[in-house]
Amino acid sequence: MPPEPSWPPPPAHLTLAEDEVHVWRASLDLAPAQVRGLLRTLTLDERARARRFRFPRDRDRFIVARGVLRAILGRYLGVDPGRLRFRYSPYGKPALADPFEDEGIRFNLAHSQGVALYAVSRGREVGIDVEYVRAELADERIAERFFSPREVATLRAVPAEQRREAFFHCWTRKEAYVKARGEGLSLPLDQFDVSLAPGEPAALLSTPGDPPEALRWSLRALNPGPGYVAALAVEGNGWRLRCWQWTERGM
Repeated sequence: MPPEPSWPPPPAHLTLAEDEVHVWRASLDLAPAQVRGLLRTLTLDERARARRFRFPRDRDRFIVARGVLRAILGRYLGVDPGRLRFRYSPYGKPALADPFEDEGIRFNLAHSQGVALYAVSRGREVGIDVEYVRAELADERIAERFFSPREVATLRAVPAEQRREAFFHCWTRKEAYVKARGEGLSLPLDQFDVSLAPGEPAALLSTPGDPPEALRWSLRALNPGPGYVAALAVEGNGWRLRCWQWTERGM
């Protein structure tokens, strides 16, 4: 696992420099009063989507995930979270819509179980993924279906006691890169290589169909907490990572 990062509350006067990428961690399991407060910031469409969830916990987690996204972006833009509108790429990647689309803010979000991560940058495409480690998913048959031949060979060479961790390193790094590209399943997961061996820095190793593409991106492993694995993909190099813990009080 990567070193445990510091997830402090954000400073009172938060700025986002062009050479920074901010990652926020948030719990999706909040008190009912907090859920209701975030619900008030959602659009009618988002509220309708929330009502379609069968189970209350899933509904509340959706409300919190969307509400926290709005709170974070609203803070950077200095506007009420309820004013924000989103547009989506043909493959579903969200972006800010008019009148805020020219502000240069790029973002991506991911959640698993009760944890959500949000990546925010200025002018750089970003992608993020987080997974709760479940033994039944770290299966060699899944790796053979979705990982590249090089990655499968590396996974098989990892000591058995570290193989589950290596599997999720690979999965989250691939997902983060695909999400940063914003091309969905049109970019097959087995058509590029990422690092995955325990102790090896996160990296996009090769993109055989377009070799220079691998140089355009940098990857970073994240540690959201015990039982989770996460990864961040960022366009370009020479950026600094800053991590924050979201709290309603901090907003």
